[in-house]
Amino acid sequence: MNSKPLGTGWLQGTLAIGHLTNDWAPSAVWLLAPAIGIAFDLQPSEIGLLITLHSVGAALAYLPAGILSDRITGQGRLLLVTFWWVGLGYLLASYSPGFWSLAAMLAIAGMGDAAWHPIATGVLARHFSGRRGQALGIHSFGGTLAEVLSPLLVGILLSLLDWRSVLQISAIPPLVMGLVFIGLSTRIPESHHPRINRADLSALVRIWVQGRGLALIAGISTYNMALIGLMTISPLFVQRDLGFSTTQTGIFFALAMLIGATGQPLVGRWSDKAGRRQVFVTGSLCASSCAVMAAIPSAHNLAPVFLVIAMATLVVIRSSILAMAVDYSGHREATTLGFVFVLMDGVGALGAVAAGLVADFSLQYAFILAAGLSLTSVGITAGIALRQQAVT
Repeated sequence: MNSKPLGTGWLQGTLAIGHLTNDWAPSAVWLLAPAIGIAFDLQPSEIGLLITLHSVGAALAYLPAGILSDRITGQGRLLLVTFWWVGLGYLLASYSPGFWSLAAMLAIAGMGDAAWHPIATGVLARHFSGRRGQALGIHSFGGTLAEVLSPLLVGILLSLLDWRSVLQISAIPPLVMGLVFIGLSTRIPESHHPRINRADLSALVRIWVQGRGLALIAGISTYNMALIGLMTISPLFVQRDLGFSTTQTGIFFALAMLIGATGQPLVGRWSDKAGRRQVFVTGSLCASSCAVMAAIPSAHNLAPVFLVIAMATLVVIRSSILAMAVDYSGHREATTLGFVFVLMDGVGALGAVAAGLVADFSLQYAFILAAGLSLTSVGITAGIALRQQAVT
């Protein structure tokens, strides 16, 4: 017999902390990538490829995890497995002898973290159906907080240890949470929806291959390509072009993520009231403007400020985008979110390799690319709005 389900506040807090610990090791990779690049003598394009393979490999787990979550009732047991998958996976990755073996191990380890997201957010989207934006924003706060604290600690540790040792330390939080979660896994509220079947999947496919669905796919993908491109090249830029130490780089990256993490619940709640599209367009325009400013040579010394604002703004609207996708789909929250995470961290991960390729010529070119991608997502969203007005 299952234990008494967690109360509303405890459920929100438990899943946010779980998100924090599961995202800890993957978040370390953003600051470890430049150190790995030095150790393996990599070009910016190769560092971008490493980030892309890490994200694309992990993205393979999103949709299967979402479908599995919609087929069983015990989501808590699935969430428990993810902690051990992540912790052991990144621990083994630290022993990789070369670039390709490391890329493969990071991709496999990232699958465990990827599986967490549609399962946990599906639970929240069902449990908080009237305020999804706020609930997903609080949950996202946990993951984004990992992108604050983990790179900050990594930046400090890299001044004392090599990247392998730092990655091993980064694998500790999910392993600890894996022990703690053993007693909590049976207290996660179970789904009472009918199990998803082939007809449900066919219905979801029909929803997303329509004109508006395809436009949302393109908008979500280009949005995350811009964000991942900035997150990949910005740490490299401040170290190579501005002479930041690893500790200073950690502080720089952590500041951007902290602003984004703090704002996600508030912006998510705003989107519940004002509308998802308004939040999406406003945030994307702000981020693209700052990315362009960071690429201007005369603003070289202010580039870190503009990059912090650009990254933070794109992070802060993430929960609103997730809620927008669930609103559009209308049902099967876990499967829908699994699909959206594939777009964000799978297709969107191409932003890392694209940014790396243009950064081989100049690191600032990557910021122009990110701005262009962000503006593209705005254009697609505006096109959806105009089409809806024409229909009505």
